[in-house]
Amino acid sequence: MAKKGPKNMTDDHKAALAAGRAQGRAIGEYLDAVAAHKPKRGRQRTQETVERQMQETEAAARSATGTTRVELAQLKRNLEVELAGMQAQVNLDTLEAAFVKHAAAYATRKEISYAAFREVGVTADVLDRAGIKR
Repeated sequence: MAKKGPKNMTDDHKAALAAGRAQGRAIGEYLDAVAAHKPKRGRQRTQETVERQMQETEAAARSATGTTRVELAQLKRNLEVELAGMQAQVNLDTLEAAFVKHAAAYATRKEISYAAFREVGVTADVLDRAGIKR
């Protein structure tokens, strides 16, 4: 009877796993950034409007009582998070370069089509540079 237990992984297998993780991370980070920077419908909120609303909320909270105080406290926290997100600078160029580097191999390995990438917001130009064809 063959001995059961952990098997030793070859260096090639370990390298392939590491490459797969790097590809997945690069693709995922770029897709998340694309989704986060997709223009939303309607009037766009600016940093100034969020800051003004935060000041109004703080002023209202000073004279609020009861449950209104806690609701305004939560609104202030939500506005702080929104403002921090506006101020965060994502380097889309760096993420895009990593996507272009890894996308073809990742798409082949995972059998992901050109159309699927387009559906989630990747532009045709980026796919072309990555070597992913229709």
